[in-house]
Amino acid sequence: MATPSSNPCRGYDIIGDIHGCSLTLESLLQRMGYTKMKGVYEHKRRQVIFIGDIIDRGPRIREALHLVRDMVERGSARIVMGNHEYNALGYCTRARPDSGNTYLREHIPRHNRLIKETLEQFEAHPGEWKDFLAWFYTIPLCIDDEHFRAVHACWDDGLISRFRQEHPDGCITEDFLHASSVSDSFPGEVMDTLLRGTDLRLPEGVAITGSDGFVRTFFRTKFWADNPHTYADVVFQPDPLPADVAVHVLTPDEHRQLLSYPLDAPPVFVGHYWMDGKPSQLKSNVACVDYSAVKYGKLAAYRMDGERVLSADKFVWVDVQWPSNIDQRNYPTSEDSLAR
Repeated sequence: MATPSSNPCRGYDIIGDIHGCSLTLESLLQRMGYTKMKGVYEHKRRQVIFIGDIIDRGPRIREALHLVRDMVERGSARIVMGNHEYNALGYCTRARPDSGNTYLREHIPRHNRLIKETLEQFEAHPGEWKDFLAWFYTIPLCIDDEHFRAVHACWDDGLISRFRQEHPDGCITEDFLHASSVSDSFPGEVMDTLLRGTDLRLPEGVAITGSDGFVRTFFRTKFWADNPHTYADVVFQPDPLPADVAVHVLTPDEHRQLLSYPLDAPPVFVGHYWMDGKPSQLKSNVACVDYSAVKYGKLAAYRMDGERVLSADKFVWVDVQWPSNIDQRNYPTSEDSLAR
């Protein structure tokens, strides 16, 4: 089903995870020909699609949210929800009395660290933060246009179709948010898959330690893998698998857990995965536009004009420069995309 605001004569610029890098976002918009009209960025013939994760980590989260929301409300942009917006809703929403928890997303050190910069930057603006939390509920989980699709981490036709039957506008409600905190629930599966991606559990007794120091017994996988044979064929995360684990041959049960995005499906755009290097498509109809801007990578966009086969020359980006007062040798690598 095509999104009502689809316009076959208009071009679309799909922008990756911003994470509070508002000045870099302005530079990218200007590079693509967007100009401010009455304080809001617009383009005469194009519309931005934000892929989510506007908040957390960066230096100008509040400014980034205002810029993005103003564009969405003006109609010069659309947006899909990222896992960080979803996390913020859970972190700031009290659990119901019978749940046994205080908040839907526990206030443990790891979760505190992920939202720390956002809460600090809104400390003097509590009313604004409350308004933005309410706005997050108006952000759909995905966009399904005639010519392209957008979702933060993973396109799963089955989950999306069922979700849209119950939520035609593509947005979650507060009841859905509460339900998604229950393990193995349908709402939980929707949010985990669409906003964080698919995963496979490692063999019994095997664990890996990510660059963030977190020990895991599973790894994130490609949702578009064609005819994979080993773990190395499906792994999709910043931290590589150890060599002896990467060669593990997929079992029949693991094959059944994998998704495969058809080559005849419309091009789909995701963020979330902390890519690096020169932006390029992952498959003829799959592209990731998250190139680690907040970790001094690139803020990237794909300029979509209705093509069925994606092309590397349609990417445009702004390189984020290292401040002179930071020693790169002591700076942490991109945080694992498995961050919850």
